[in-house]
Amino acid sequence: MSRTSMQLTRRHYLQGAVGLGGLLTLAQHSTSLAQMRIDIRGTGNAQIPIIIAPLNNEGNTEISSLIRNDLQNTGAFRLLDISADSKLTETTPLAFAEWQRSGADVLLSGSVQRLANGSWDIRVRLVDLVKQTSLFNQTFTADSPRFAAHRIADLIYERLLGEPGIFSTKIAFVTKPSSTSWELRVADYDGANPIAVLVSREPILSPAWSPDGMRLAYVSYETKKPVIYVHWITEGRRLPVANFKGSNSAPAWSPDGRQLAVVLSREGLQQVYLLGADGTNLRRLTNSNGIDTDPCFSPDGQFVYFTSDRGGSPQIYRTAANGGETSRVTFKGDYNVRPRVSQDGKRMAYITRREGSYRAAVYDIESQQDIWISDSNNDDAPSFAPNGRMLVYENSAGRKSTLLRASLDGKVRQRLPLDDARDPAWGPLLKF
Repeated sequence: MSRTSMQLTRRHYLQGAVGLGGLLTLAQHSTSLAQMRIDIRGTGNAQIPIIIAPLNNEGNTEISSLIRNDLQNTGAFRLLDISADSKLTETTPLAFAEWQRSGADVLLSGSVQRLANGSWDIRVRLVDLVKQTSLFNQTFTADSPRFAAHRIADLIYERLLGEPGIFSTKIAFVTKPSSTSWELRVADYDGANPIAVLVSREPILSPAWSPDGMRLAYVSYETKKPVIYVHWITEGRRLPVANFKGSNSAPAWSPDGRQLAVVLSREGLQQVYLLGADGTNLRRLTNSNGIDTDPCFSPDGQFVYFTSDRGGSPQIYRTAANGGETSRVTFKGDYNVRPRVSQDGKRMAYITRREGSYRAAVYDIESQQDIWISDSNNDDAPSFAPNGRMLVYENSAGRKSTLLRASLDGKVRQRLPLDDARDPAWGPLLKF
């Protein structure tokens, strides 16, 4: 592979500054939380059979439908039907023997009330039908029924699987709505409610979330050359942090949010550098006779993974963040690029070329085994969900690029309802 084509493994897009306002708020009041979970795992063993009953008085808010969709998207749950005329609430006494005959292990019920100030009072109860025990009773006050539904789904996921849910998270991506404009947008994890963070007449590239979810780093060509910016999303302000001679590209945050790994060509070939999140304290990290690009940190901040053609073909390598020896990670095939490491440090998502197709794959770092997530061609830009259980990635097999969300075994895949979207970055877990 030529060095010119190596440079083009990341496509270039663009942006201009627009603040992200109107963020949803949710007040949560816990009435009781049983410290219990069901030890059943998703598609790998057996899906959890669950009933999500229509919430009493939910009207057209579609809260129960949204919860069902969230859980269905993971592949870890088997959603059982219940009559739309069900009158269950969070206080309805349950005849457990009757409910157990439904085949469900878990039941969610509740009620909705519109308050005088326009917000919503939402009360839900999750019950273990097998143990005949309440898993939680929760009351939410929410400005948005949709956001409340995602939060409820998060709680269900966490109680039953023992890991954080990702339904309240965000995805950043780049889109090109016209031939003369590019936009950096942020949407809900399922592609709903996209909001433009930046609009530009020049390309935008490589959005990357800070660990606190407050900032995005990205590359903009608005000055006719690639420059890396850090953008405060809710404030709409930004700071150019890498505007050196030559190319400035591929920003990636350290886990503590204090540093960025970036790719610069200021000394010739593209190499990986580290610098402070404010653009200070630049330090060169790699020094090879090839092109080094696409860096990402390990979750403990000890290592930086990156793509390099130093060995003759693009492969993934790892080096200590404080300097030291570099080791090769991938050996199968002649094209492995764009590494991203899961939050637990056990897996690495990347793009591999096999049988002439460019596919998203996940590599188990300990066993050194991999699995193809996609059965299509022209995948790019994989990004882990913050709980490490799903991926979002780009596919450009058609006339326009699309984003797909997939489980790590590749059994569950959904196309996000976004037009000509590319270069996705899945945001961190939000704190409430």
